[in-house]
Amino acid sequence: MSNALSKAKDFQKSKSGTYVSIATTAFGAWGVAKRIKKARSDQDTLRLIDATVAAVGIVTGLAILYRELKRLGDDDVLLG
Repeated sequence: MSNALSKAKDFQKSKSGTYVSIATTAFGAWGVAKRIKKARSDQDTLRLIDATVAAVGIVTGLAILYRELKRLGDDDVLLG
């Protein structure tokens, strides 16, 4: 396997890959916010609970990605 292909394979374990994951997870929060707003306007308790659980999942995912970003530190896969 070539060096460039090896680096591309480990992209998700790099700082850049973690930043991309954070951005896509945060973008998902936009859809959940729309679902919460619609559930409130329709006064649909079950959909509101579903959207709230999804929001908690997004917050947890962002926290895990932030922890991984801090853990990477200077030993970035793509820089070394």
